[in-house]
Amino acid sequence: MRLFRTMFLIPALFALVPELAIAADPARLTGTVKTPLILDEATLNKLPVASVEVSYARASGSSKGTYTGVLLWDLLAKAELVNETGTNARLKHTLLVTSRDGYAVTVALGEFDPAYGNKKVLVAYKGSDDIPSFEHLRLLVPGDVHPGRAVRDIASIEVR
Repeated sequence: MRLFRTMFLIPALFALVPELAIAADPARLTGTVKTPLILDEATLNKLPVASVEVSYARASGSSKGTYTGVLLWDLLAKAELVNETGTNARLKHTLLVTSRDGYAVTVALGEFDPAYGNKKVLVAYKGSDDIPSFEHLRLLVPGDVHPGRAVRDIASIEVR
């Protein structure tokens, strides 16, 4: 009888306990860089803080927000981009940004290089009304009309 009760009590007790938030592995910046980076709170807090405002057109209307984080350019500067030889060799690079669910986009380095496109592409850890989350980073590309490159929950950034 005791075993029978235990078999029914244990699942009932787990139903009462809220789900535990399992911390995700930190995102990583890898590829053609001298120093691959783990994009955790310690690394991101060592870089200058930046904020961008983005607005997107959606089928349900437009959305607008201000986000805080670090510029993708500053992350690359810390990781030290490795270039081939030749004129404007750094313009050959693209970055593949992949989310934890497999969604992926590319961004050309020339778009956010201060000497060329100079877009303030942001790896955000905080939205307008959010609590900072260094475990769920987001890529934001100001100037995009649609949010297709606004990658949520970044798992990796690979420099190619």
